Amino acid sequence: MNVIQYARPRRATAPAAAALTTTLALAAACWVVSIRQMNGMDMGTATRLGSFAFFSALWVPMMAAMMLPGTVPAALRCARTSGRALAVLTFVGSYLVIWAAIGVVVYEVYRPHGATAAGTLVIAAGLYELTPLKRRCRRRCLEGSRSGLGFGLWCVGSSIGLMVVMLALGIMSIAWMAVITVLVVAQKLWPYRAVIDVPLSLAIVGLGLFILIAAPTI
Repeated sequence: MNVIQYARPRRATAPAAAALTTTLALAAACWVVSIRQMNGMDMGTATRLGSFAFFSALWVPMMAAMMLPGTVPAALRCARTSGRALAVLTFVGSYLVIWAAIGVVVYEVYRPHGATAAGTLVIAAGLYELTPLKRRCRRRCLEGSRSGLGFGLWCVGSSIGLMVVMLALGIMSIAWMAVITVLVVAQKLWPYRAVIDVPLSLAIVGLGLFILIAAPTI
């Protein structure tokens, strides 16, 4: 009986360890790919996306690099529930499908723009961070989902404001990519706290106002 009792935790732990290792290793590899691909491409608000195939080859690893670290708790839950590594791969893959679909939308609507448009978008993104919809999506993202698709949809709702900031200021900027990644991951791992999140949202709005005010000189 003792052998059985000790074997069960090991069988439960193995998929979780594999999920953790695989998710973080894939995120790290995608960071390397993204940095290499984006090197020298940042033109700020004047950045062009190139062909759809070229953009897609950039967008998918970029999203994997930025979003996968924050999916670790959900991937671990999936591993513990299913007990199969394949289920985790399916979960993560379907999650990334959602962000790949967002990339199609981004490609269709994005255009090189000026400081005025950038400032306006940043202000809108900061205000979105204060909305009940943002808080609901963030809460559901923290709670996780049985489906990678469902989890992805809630996390898009949680992270879209921060992503708009990156799109507005430098879609090919490694620096902005790193900043937004830190914020996105933090919001996926910790619940909403007004004392932290409200000042952050107001700071984003303030950044947008600064860009608008300084627009004639930028």
